[in-house]
Amino acid sequence: MTGVRPGVRLAVDVGRVRVGLAASDPAGALAFPVETLPRDDDVVGRILAEAAERGALEIVVGLPVSLSGGDTPSTADAREIATALAAARSVPVRLVDERLSTVSAQSALRSAGRSTRRSRSVVDQAAAVIILQHALDSERAGGTPPGALVEPD
Repeated sequence: MTGVRPGVRLAVDVGRVRVGLAASDPAGALAFPVETLPRDDDVVGRILAEAAERGALEIVVGLPVSLSGGDTPSTADAREIATALAAARSVPVRLVDERLSTVSAQSALRSAGRSTRRSRSVVDQAAAVIILQHALDSERAGGTPPGALVEPD
């Protein structure tokens, strides 16, 4: 194991209606759900406030790409939120591949006995946990921060 930079990370799963948040422990070992926010005009401010409250080292935004690696209809949404977060210049923002995170989250919730209808409020959080845990595991294995740094405009 090469290790992970110490510090809390905040992960964001951007959806058309909701945005799921997850955070890591200070050691960068474990991701856990935080909350689901409505996707409204204040979502970027609320994400930045959560990052500040937790003293986040960085914000990790899931980038939805197709299985072939191309853009999906949701790719632009994730890039838009990531760019707005980076423009605040309060904490570094990274885009990480989130292929199948929502599908994996839905499957895990179904396996736990939760219906799709009852899970809508938590599926985005669960997807954010999957995104963040994958990013932490990737950094631990490779020794470099995951994904691509988003440059502020």
